[in-house]
Amino acid sequence: TDMQQEPVQEEKEPSKKDKKKEKKEIEALKIENRHLSEALEKSNGDLAEANDKYLRLFAEFDNYKKRTAQEQKTVYSSAYMDAVEALLPVFDNIERASAYAADENSKNGLQMIINNFRETLGKMGIESYGEVGDEFNAEIHSAVMHEENEEFGENTISLVLQRGYKKGDRVIRY
Repeated sequence: TDMQQEPVQEEKEPSKKDKKKEKKEIEALKIENRHLSEALEKSNGDLAEANDKYLRLFAEFDNYKKRTAQEQKTVYSSAYMDAVEALLPVFDNIERASAYAADENSKNGLQMIINNFRETLGKMGIESYGEVGDEFNAEIHSAVMHEENEEFGENTISLVLQRGYKKGDRVIRY
């Protein structure tokens, strides 16, 4: 068989001109690399700054949501308590009317209304407090007068002029 061999090309040493050209290209690449590195650092800094702004904005929005929810809850609770407080004088008048009812049918009718109102308040989680004989507590009771009465001890309620109402820890009427 006839085999042909390809001639091996010899590598010749680059000329001075080629070396100079390579050096310029290397320098240009180094400069470009430095510029790209600086641009990358600047981009990383901008990204970190944008991320920080995002996290702050997210935290601010989360706080806003919580604050708004709490305000809504407070507004609802306040409106609820105001409505109940507005109805209490009507209830007081019905109780007074029951005490002065002329006939038994009127008295029974008013007592049914009073029982129904008390039941409704109970369902709403509103309870009355301040009965004769209870200990006086200035945080939840409102003193109208002071009476020396040997039948009751010191700091004891001897007469209830207007019943107090509360829902949980919040006093609706002292």
